[in-house]
Amino acid sequence: MTHNPGFERLVEKIRSRVSECRVREVKDWQDRHEPFHFLDVREDHEWMIDHAQGAVHLGRGILERDIETLIPDKNAKIVLYCGGGYRSVLAAMNLMEMGYTRVASMEGGIKAWRQAGFPVEPGPNSL
Repeated sequence: MTHNPGFERLVEKIRSRVSECRVREVKDWQDRHEPFHFLDVREDHEWMIDHAQGAVHLGRGILERDIETLIPDKNAKIVLYCGGGYRSVLAAMNLMEMGYTRVASMEGGIKAWRQAGFPVEPGPNSL
């Protein structure tokens, strides 16, 4: 997907201030049953098609509003992903601004997860 130049500049400006992790790391954490919150921040219609196994949906439109209810512990480990790793960078920055200390954006998003052959769960609209 081609993004608009202003959006790409904004994400690249923020990216250096946000921790990122690779899909292999996330899958290893899952396999070792390490405690972390795995959040899909994509739009509702994207989640309804499919999503990474074990993820919880909290779209960008409501993330900041609802995160403290879902994850009140500001020191909890949180991994965010989107379609390709752009929107999750922006989301991670916002959570850091809200006081969350262990937030990471998953590089490449669901696209990289799928390419790695890691399990996805179908949404109700995938039928």
